[in-house]
Amino acid sequence: MFNKILIANRGEIALRIIRTCKEMGIKTVAVYSTADEESLHVRFADEAVCIGAPSGKDSYLSIPRIISAAEITNADAIHPGYGFLAENAEFSKVCEEYNIKFIGASEDMINRMGDKATAKSTMKKAGVPIVPGSDGLIESVKEGKKIAKKAGYPVLLKATSGGGGKGMRIVKDEEGFQKAWDDARTEAMNSFGDDRMYLEKYVEEPRHVEIQIVGDNKGHACHLSERDCSIQRRHQKLIEETPSPVVTQELREKMGQAAIKGAEAIGYEGAGTVEFLVDKNGDFYFMEMNTRIQVEHPITEEVTDYDLIKEQIKVAAGDPISGRNYYPQKFAIECRINAEDPGKDFRPCPGKITQLHLPGGHGVRVDSHVYAGYTIPPYYDSMIAKVIVSAQTREEAIIKMKRALGEMVIEGVRTTIPFHLRLMDNEVFKSGNFTTAFMDTFDLEGL
Repeated sequence: MFNKILIANRGEIALRIIRTCKEMGIKTVAVYSTADEESLHVRFADEAVCIGAPSGKDSYLSIPRIISAAEITNADAIHPGYGFLAENAEFSKVCEEYNIKFIGASEDMINRMGDKATAKSTMKKAGVPIVPGSDGLIESVKEGKKIAKKAGYPVLLKATSGGGGKGMRIVKDEEGFQKAWDDARTEAMNSFGDDRMYLEKYVEEPRHVEIQIVGDNKGHACHLSERDCSIQRRHQKLIEETPSPVVTQELREKMGQAAIKGAEAIGYEGAGTVEFLVDKNGDFYFMEMNTRIQVEHPITEEVTDYDLIKEQIKVAAGDPISGRNYYPQKFAIECRINAEDPGKDFRPCPGKITQLHLPGGHGVRVDSHVYAGYTIPPYYDSMIAKVIVSAQTREEAIIKMKRALGEMVIEGVRTTIPFHLRLMDNEVFKSGNFTTAFMDTFDLEGL
């Protein structure tokens, strides 16, 4: 087992990792930018090293600075959390070169799953259902139109290095192909420095359902069932729940086995998710694989009683996985609380938190790094807390979430709490019968 782990991240996920490390008797090193000097992850780690200015490229994205911090503190492993360098193949490779264990996927695994065209081809070979479309990258508009005609419109043009909805365009007919191609490539190049594209059939009325998997270095993998992430805005998740309201036990088994096939096909090591689109007929298709811990991992922990961070660390240290699949024993929902104004197109609202009261009670968990007097910096993601509730039924979980949000007080900045409260009262959400297009018609007036 590791003696000391450096956490190459910030905020709530850094604090989450520190907590498990303490329970395992592992010393921790926090790294921080000058903007995060007063953050709780800095206070609770055994050691802390300042690695640069507020900008991500000068701190949390600087591989040389993070490796230097690991060397001067004698850390023998690095946990990247999510975001920043968590799915950076070069970072994984450099850690290996410096004999520091990267608690995550290898360079090869990240490359194979990070490039979406390669990931799709890999999964197809492993027998995982994929959306009809191009077998790889598209070289021209002419080729794209030919493939689109065969798959059937509407189709989706996607950047192979894309994420967060960038470099993605829906094409409804052949006449709109050229403009969508140009717009998607331009956005992809500006966002990722890579304008290569692939194409797939656009799945109408889809649900976004992901399977949590864990694999070890012995070539084995297991799954921990699904999470439904269909409530999203501009391809950014707002809330997540497990189990999914539309997934039957039969479908759960099929999706779980497909996810395991995909993970074992690349010899996947660590925690990750295989993400699927589920259509209105209950058919599912591979979308992408995330080779890291997810923001929404707590809801899986709450319904399976399984510490995913602990499992990540144990697997990285060479331990085998438990060898069995886990299924939800109850229902859980997570609301992402962001410092944003939902009434103004979710505009970020950094600033000082003047008053803070977090909810509690049976079945309520809050993962957060903020406190009264904390100043939310403007340089990073605006998520400041995750409220997680669990209950015996979905209806009870919704009621509990509404109660928890109702007693949560954050003053000094605008947050998304009012949005989530309205969502808990929404009849379509309560019915469980919604798709990824849910937010297109959701009323934000007056928030």
